[in-house]
Amino acid sequence: MSNSSSITQFLLLPFTDTRELQLLHFWLFLGIYLAALLGNGLIITTIAWDQHLHTPMYFFLLNLALLDLGSISSVVPKSMANSVWDTRAISYPGCATQLFFFLFCVTAEYSLLTIMSYDRYVAICKPLHYGTLLGSRACVHMAAAAWATGFLNALLHTANTFSLPLCKVNALGQFFCEIPQILKFSCLHSYLRELGLLAVSSCLAFMCFVFIVVSYVQTFRAVLRIPSEQGRHKAFSTCLPHLSVISLFVSTAMFAYLKPPSIFSPSLDLVVSVLYSVVPPAVNSLIYSMRNTELKDALRKLMTGLFPYSYKLPIIFCITVIV
Repeated sequence: MSNSSSITQFLLLPFTDTRELQLLHFWLFLGIYLAALLGNGLIITTIAWDQHLHTPMYFFLLNLALLDLGSISSVVPKSMANSVWDTRAISYPGCATQLFFFLFCVTAEYSLLTIMSYDRYVAICKPLHYGTLLGSRACVHMAAAAWATGFLNALLHTANTFSLPLCKVNALGQFFCEIPQILKFSCLHSYLRELGLLAVSSCLAFMCFVFIVVSYVQTFRAVLRIPSEQGRHKAFSTCLPHLSVISLFVSTAMFAYLKPPSIFSPSLDLVVSVLYSVVPPAVNSLIYSMRNTELKDALRKLMTGLFPYSYKLPIIFCITVIV
């Protein structure tokens, strides 16, 4: 056994050893990555450009899009590069950097989704106090708290994980660096400190989940008391995208980390890890755009205003297909 200073790189788990399938993996991930860049980039640009979208809901959505871009950018480009160059290696500092940024974005995103559930609760259950409870200063403070939580959590876990003495084995059972895989290399029982941090983080994540559930129980009770069917439909339409994003995010992560050992399979683990690390950042923008008329209208105005008239029709058609 040796300490971590003797390990200069880790070996990531490849999707396949066949060259043709490696290139297929590259093109598939490239398509997903470009879709995430386009979708989230359009949301960020549109919300920043349109004054009518400068509301708490869209402010939080802009932050969510930024975190989605950071999350997918911390994982996918390295995996694509390894497929192109037919390699599995990632340097020790590169692994630490990837782990930090992925944890940072995922933790901040989960915190932000919790805040967004509170935003929907206040908007529907306490509309008269919406401007007071969610003023511009309060929104900035809450978003800053989400980003700070992600940074602190990522810093603690990354520093603690990579301070552990590691054995010589360096082949990760995952296509990107994550804590459970690295802990398997820890010598003796020095990983117990990191397990303690993981337990605390899990408790905090569960508390956020309970807060989200309670918020939506109260929200839906208020929605069902709305007398008009049109009012109920409008209220539900503002909640469903957020609920869909949370469901996708939480369900895939829970299955990845809480599935029983009896169904362990390297190929299944790869598929599940893609579902919770790559798919949500790519489809979140689509989920929020599909049922949001205000966002789609603002996006069409932005794009048609940036291009000559002769290009307006095909651009509008493409935007309609995307959103």
